[in-house]
Formats: sequence, C-alpha cells, structure tokens
Amino acid sequence: MHFHRPIMKLEYFADTDSLYVDFRDQPSVESAEISTGIVVDYDADGRVAGIDIDNASHKLDLTRVVLSKLPGVVETHSS
Repeated sequence: MHFHRPIMKLEYFADTDSLYVDFRDQPSVESAEISTGIVVDYDADGRVAGIDIDNASHKLDLTRVVLSKLPGVVETHSS
C-alpha cells in the first residue's frame, strides 16, 4: 500500500513581499493570525496546512535558506 505524503513548499511572492510555507496539498478552511502579519492556515482536519508571512523580507533573511538533515529529496525552482 502506497501512502501519499504531502509536499512542503516555500513560495515567495515579491509583488506582495509575502512568504507562504505550504505543508499540505489540501485546501485550508480556517486561518488564525498568530502574530502581526503571520497567519496559520488549517485544513478540514485541524492540521496546519500552511503559514503566510506578510512583509517577509522585513521579518526574515530571504537571501539564504538552509535545509539540514532532511530525509528526502530537495528541489529548487526559481522564477
């Protein structure tokens, strides 16, 4: 039996300066702002579906991302 695991993605939107960390391929049904400009999205089962960070370049260093000891394949895509 094959179990499908969700793919985690980080996507930056320069036009809005927002970073979205997508944890699931399921749509979110509920959102909660946990801090100014940081919104957590939840799926229908109450699991975290994603995190949206507004004004990301002011809150994070987006020039470098370090992925450490991940057990899977790491893909990169640039626009």
